[in-house]
Amino acid sequence: MRIKEISVKNLFGMFDHVIPMNLDERITIIHGPNGVGKTILLKILNSLFNSQYYFLHTISFTEFRLDFDDESYLVITKKQENKKIKKLSFSYYQVDSEVQTFTYPLRTDIDSLDFPVEIIDDIIPGLERIGTRKWLYLPTQETLNGSEIFERFGDSLFSVRFSNNRFNRLVKGQPEEDKWLSELKEKIKVGFIEAQRLFSFSSNRTPRSIARSMVPSVATYSQELSEQIQETLTEYGVLSQSLDRTFPVRVVNQKSSSNFTEDALRDQLSKLEEQRNQLIDLGLLEKDENPDFQVEQEIDDKTKSILSVYVEDVEKKLKVFSEISSKIAVFKKIAESRFSYKKMSITKEKGFTFTTLNGNPLSPTNLSSGEQHELVMLYELLFNVEPNSLILLDEPEISLHVAWQVEFINDLQDILKLANFDVLIATHSPDIINERWDLTVELKGPNK
Repeated sequence: MRIKEISVKNLFGMFDHVIPMNLDERITIIHGPNGVGKTILLKILNSLFNSQYYFLHTISFTEFRLDFDDESYLVITKKQENKKIKKLSFSYYQVDSEVQTFTYPLRTDIDSLDFPVEIIDDIIPGLERIGTRKWLYLPTQETLNGSEIFERFGDSLFSVRFSNNRFNRLVKGQPEEDKWLSELKEKIKVGFIEAQRLFSFSSNRTPRSIARSMVPSVATYSQELSEQIQETLTEYGVLSQSLDRTFPVRVVNQKSSSNFTEDALRDQLSKLEEQRNQLIDLGLLEKDENPDFQVEQEIDDKTKSILSVYVEDVEKKLKVFSEISSKIAVFKKIAESRFSYKKMSITKEKGFTFTTLNGNPLSPTNLSSGEQHELVMLYELLFNVEPNSLILLDEPEISLHVAWQVEFINDLQDILKLANFDVLIATHSPDIINERWDLTVELKGPNK
């Protein structure tokens, strides 16, 4: 299932927007003047599909609607029950089916509740208590009181369960989603690459607390890539052991001679060696002491039979690297074409690292902000996106040189060839759009 149109009525009390999605090319770009709600629309979508309902009640709108490619649609409306409780109403319309509805009440009066404020710092990343009921939110440097914390982070507060009985009493009253709504959202995975993407939160969970800190995203992703490579190498090792152990039996039990001709067999061996060398260049395999594998003498039928089993085994082994090698190849190609005077290396120990032209090592955290933004977006799109999902990308132009902005859509199209997903981009930059105005939807001011 895919979203084919997004619409909102009375956003901020004045904007009506309709965004038809470009399902064929899978890229939709929204643009318009500051204040019309580009980023907010991305945040509404992200909050909806990640069940962050407390954020939805902080945004003023009368109706938010999603039309899907199977002719069904979901409508979200808001109702003020009283001063302390608001309600979100979800209605799902399908062809030849009854309307399914779900209502979610939202309490907004934290200061009137017996709330264990001492645990808020542990639950919400980036909060630092600076008073009895005041917190500093580090990413934005905002000072927030209890009610503002509740409005902004209520979803996180009510999604965490602690042994604290007072806290449990608060969360027991929150309803579970209806099954139909959970199942609908499961059909469309949504990811959000925010404008603030250079830092992420790491957590070190202990039985009694959650200690968190902000770390550079490039450091996190470099470590993640290292772990992905090591997991792939483990899979490769397990498969290799299994095939090697049964190799003699399979050779002996082979009832007929190989279907390969001698020329075809030599050609296949050459292709496998080329593939292995590519994996070495990408940092996925170690370089052999004797890298060349050439069969010079004539191959008789018995040898041909043995080599045919060998070729089949190597094809199975190297296939393990198929997905990650394709992603790393695109990752390196784009990064190295953008970063002047630097060379990228990929290793299983460190993920991605850099050296200057004179050979000095350069940590990813010491790259320029533009280079870090480029790396983070590339990594997110290549390695952290589920197939058939919707990715929300806010202001990809941040810190990027104009020449990089012009190439962005081309880079994105190369990435989309590896995985099928839809992208909704919010931008202020005509250079990001470049010549692809056919992919754009303009968000305009209120109707007069």
